[in-house]
Amino acid sequence: MAAGSISSEKIDLLIYGPVRPILENGFSDHFVVHKAETRGDLERLTPAIREKIRGVAVTYHTVRADKESLSQLPKIEMVASFGVGYDHIDAKYAAEHNIIVTNTPDVLTEEVADVAMGLLISTLREFVKADRYVRSGLWQTQNYPLSVGSLRDRKVGIVGMGRIGQAIARRLDASLVPVVYHSRNPSKDVSYKHYPDLIEMAKAVDTLMVIVPGGAATNKMINAEVFKALGPRGVLINVARGSVVDEPALVQALKSGTILAAGLDVFAAEPTVPDELKAMQNVVLLPHIGSASVVTRNAMDQLVVDNLKSWFSGKAPLTPVAETPFKGR
Repeated sequence: MAAGSISSEKIDLLIYGPVRPILENGFSDHFVVHKAETRGDLERLTPAIREKIRGVAVTYHTVRADKESLSQLPKIEMVASFGVGYDHIDAKYAAEHNIIVTNTPDVLTEEVADVAMGLLISTLREFVKADRYVRSGLWQTQNYPLSVGSLRDRKVGIVGMGRIGQAIARRLDASLVPVVYHSRNPSKDVSYKHYPDLIEMAKAVDTLMVIVPGGAATNKMINAEVFKALGPRGVLINVARGSVVDEPALVQALKSGTILAAGLDVFAAEPTVPDELKAMQNVVLLPHIGSASVVTRNAMDQLVVDNLKSWFSGKAPLTPVAETPFKGR
């Protein structure tokens, strides 16, 4: 596929999902920006508007740009997705119809790795529980008990060794924590031991940190068999997608003592979180905030804008995903 052609005509774009200032105000007068925060809003756009739309900014993973959505836009050339994961985009359909798909890698790598490391330490050292202890006034009458967990006697298995996985591993290196990893193929960029079999890695470690893409290939890959292999000292940290973990199996593993604890930034049916998880004292729950700082979210929004502007100025997309029909820059 060739880069988009330059035209004197105004280019119609759709912001699909939550609208934020950089996305709303990031395009020049050469563009006409339409908005649809939900699937219902998209379907309520007039046929005349849908006929004109050439580019779409998908602004959050809860909005699905699936075959049914994309097929309503006959002139679409690009889907610029907010976030590094793009399992909410039908990239296969897009590739079959010569639609460019881009995501926002790199600009969120360090932020998500920070959250993953913070979530690990908070879970092990029970910071949330300690905070409640101080606020309750109990510290004034009795000493706070020692935490069961510690980073000092841990071996971490990272599930996924892409950009973010490597950034997490660097932080663990700095903390003098041994690291191994599981992925479909060994990474050429790291020297950590690679486990082709997830169960074998779970048996060899006591902590799993999950940072793989969502989608059919990883759906519920962290399941009851994995928890059993991880064992009673086991800790699960998930900053990937909620779909990667078998949530009912996790609840059961925590209740039964099959594993020790969990730190979760993502859930299967966000923003709904199972009441059983909310009631547990050995679980730290975050509202999907891996990349949720102002500076990082602004950088992600800007990359969405920049991908669309690059394409429609006749240049290549900046960060095409692996399935996209465009193979160069």
